[in-house]
Amino acid sequence: MHWAGRLDTLGTEQAYVVLAAAKQLEAAGHRVVHLEIGEPDMPTPPHVVEAGVRALRDGLTRYALAAGVPELRDAIARSLALRGVQATAENVLVTPGAKPALFSAALALIAPADEVLCPDPGFPIYESVVRFAGGRPVYYPLDETRQFAPHVAAIAERITPRTRGLILNLPHNPTGGVATPEELAALAGLAQRHDLWVISDEVYGQIRYDGRRDSIAALPGMTDRTVIVDGFSKGYSMTGWRLGYAVVPRPLADPMTTLLINNVSCTATFVQYAGIAALTGPQDAVARMVTGLKTKRDRLVAGLNAIAGITTASPAGAFYCFPDISGVLERTGLAGRSFAERLLAEQHVAVLAGTAFGPGGEGHLRMCYATDPAELDRALAAIRRFVEKLEPVAAD
Repeated sequence: MHWAGRLDTLGTEQAYVVLAAAKQLEAAGHRVVHLEIGEPDMPTPPHVVEAGVRALRDGLTRYALAAGVPELRDAIARSLALRGVQATAENVLVTPGAKPALFSAALALIAPADEVLCPDPGFPIYESVVRFAGGRPVYYPLDETRQFAPHVAAIAERITPRTRGLILNLPHNPTGGVATPEELAALAGLAQRHDLWVISDEVYGQIRYDGRRDSIAALPGMTDRTVIVDGFSKGYSMTGWRLGYAVVPRPLADPMTTLLINNVSCTATFVQYAGIAALTGPQDAVARMVTGLKTKRDRLVAGLNAIAGITTASPAGAFYCFPDISGVLERTGLAGRSFAERLLAEQHVAVLAGTAFGPGGEGHLRMCYATDPAELDRALAAIRRFVEKLEPVAAD
């Protein structure tokens, strides 16, 4: 028996592989510090939970419209004003998580042999969806000397006559990088000059430590060539609710709705009413989470930079550190993936090797700091012990 070859184009998220290994250690009685999975540690706000429960009790358990409950689509459209984006409910498609929005956008926009510019390092699903749609991912580098902001010149030099689209992720996973308004404007200029679609993944948009909330879709000429992918998982701590959305140019809404009908039918109705409560209710829980994350970020950054052979930039958004451990790797002869595997096996600290996010992640780790500060301290102490015990590579 043979399965269809298109499945071989799909990669995976290493976070789930490492999580499974960490769970095995816990089942064997070990205490593990989880810094591998990208999930807020705050609970879903109570008023959001109550709205979901109330919707269940009110019998809102039948099919919804494929594009989403009209009230939620309208609430999403109105919320976009905070980013300077003008939209109506007709531009919004609700999906069971952000990934279906990303897949639908890729299948709608990418034709066979199209080239799509993808960040490196970057969320591994970008490459998967591009290949699955028949396209070819072309990496553009993100450099820590520039705080992992998109390098406009590096992107421009990778554009060819086959380039069809540009994927942006700001704030960025795994580095926490953002873009300045000037960089966004330059990227918008590139997209317009070369007639590119932009898929703008803004799922971490609420978690930014300078208080900004911007989008390339808000810039002149970009509304009709940008698909925003977003969701409720990160900002509202609703990872298990599976609620996302796409904001698309109006001509794209109907064909993408057809894709959703063929794939997921619709998003769970009661979950959508929880989403309405998240957007229209009090936002203080989000503000508290971001304030807490900033403190945790500073704690982890300071601790990592105090370990010999490790340096890390301070992320401007999201909740990940992306430390450079190349000094340790050069001294010991280890590869980054081996470092991460041994750290879990020997010290019971679960992190991801930077190469889980592409070749540009070589020599780095990704660490999620959305956890209890005491857990961060345990992780830092364990990493220090681990690094100090590593034997240097033998000289020739």
